[in-house]
Parts: sequence; structure tokens; C-alpha cells
Amino acid sequence: MSTETLSAGASLSALLHGGVPLIAVSFSDRTPRSDVERAKAEGLDIAELRIDRYSSHDLSDVLAEVRSFAGFHTIATIRIAAERGDWTGSEANRLGLFMSVLPEVDAIDIELAATEILPELVAAAKGLGKVVIISNHNFTETPPQSELETMAERAKGLGADLVKLSAWAKSWTDIRCLASFTLQHAELGLIVIAMGPRGGVSRVFFPALGSRVTYAHIDEHPVSGQLTFTATFDELRRFFPEFNEKKIIELQLLDGA
Repeated sequence: MSTETLSAGASLSALLHGGVPLIAVSFSDRTPRSDVERAKAEGLDIAELRIDRYSSHDLSDVLAEVRSFAGFHTIATIRIAAERGDWTGSEANRLGLFMSVLPEVDAIDIELAATEILPELVAAAKGLGKVVIISNHNFTETPPQSELETMAERAKGLGADLVKLSAWAKSWTDIRCLASFTLQHAELGLIVIAMGPRGGVSRVFFPALGSRVTYAHIDEHPVSGQLTFTATFDELRRFFPEFNEKKIIELQLLDGA
């Protein structure tokens, strides 16, 4: 792997196909700026911009906040209440916000269930060369593997570059189900996450099975099973030599900037 691919200057698409795990952290406009800068200095790969959690959805306010993350790889997310997001507005307004921030971000995350706006948004994102993540979040259970496969195939058919499936694991059997699905279908381009008390193992070891991105938290809205950014970063450096090598190079570049 070249230094160029390892460096923070590579495109998000290139990094996602680089074979090295990536860490994402969610931020709202309430996140202290000191936490944002600390995450950047410590080697965060992706900032997930949780626009649904912004204190203002006025377009000028949203764009100012999104633009404040210049220098990060970014995913724009405006998650609906049905999947534990804070967006309660209309789908037309949500589509308008997505369309407005598209030029400013590297990727979008839209729910598989968002049938009203998904085709138009995906087409617009593809037209701008953005990474499309189509997701499903199940906070009740882990679906059987056949259902996971159906969701993944549907998302790919709708234009997903990455399919993100996050499910509540009630048992180690559920963890094994998600792990087996990831291992068998990694070539589709997957982000697979187990939530719940047993979910921490997925945050560290599912990338070894082919999950492209793992999510951590800094100060707000941690999901059960989600590890802190520092813990996730340290564990990935411990278990993934390529990740450690990449971070050594990136942190050296940051220090020299």
C-alpha cells in the first residue's frame, strides 16, 4: 500500500477500498469544538455529521456547521425518528437539506426505508461522485441471515456503495450471525455493527471480517456496545498492523503540517 493511499489526503472512496479499517465518530453542532479538534489531532478517519441532531435546521446554520468540518472526511446523516434519529420534519424538507449539503461532504447515509426520497438522493449523490451508504438500524433484534442478505441485495440494487446494517444482539448467537453474514458477503461493501452489551466485540473485530467502518463516540449519544474513540483507536492499533502503520504516517503528517 502506497504512502499516498495511507495518508489523510486520499479520497474517502480510496480509503474505503484500501483494506484498512476506518473509524467514524458522530458529531452534532452541540459537540464542543475542543473535542472535534482533539479527534482530528488523534487521527479520526471520518466525521459523521448528524444533521438531525443540529439545534437549528436553518440552511445557513447547517451549511456553516458542515463547512466547519473541512479537513475531515465527512458523512452527512439526517436520521429519521423511526431509526432512533431526531428528524421529525417532512421528507421533502429532509431531501432539501441533503441536497444542499451534498457538495460539501464526501458521503451520505440514507435509510433503506426512506423510499420517498432515496432514489432522487442517490442519483444526485452519484452525479457528484459522493459515496452512498444505505443503512438499516434494528434496535430490537438481529434479523436472520436470510433477511440480512435480502436487505443488502436490495440496498445494492438501489445504488449503495456501502450497505450499513446495525442490529441489536441479544446473544452470542446473534453476534455469530452478524459475523457470518459479514464474512460471507464482504465483497458487497459492508458496514456491520452489533448493538447491545455484547456489541463491543463487533466494533473491534468485524473489520477483520470485511466491515469497512467502525463507529465510536467521544462525548454524546453513545449506543449500547459502542466504545469510546480512544478505546477503539487503541484496540485497532493493537490488532491491525496496517491500521497502526497508517496512523503512524498520518500523525507524522499532521505534526509536520
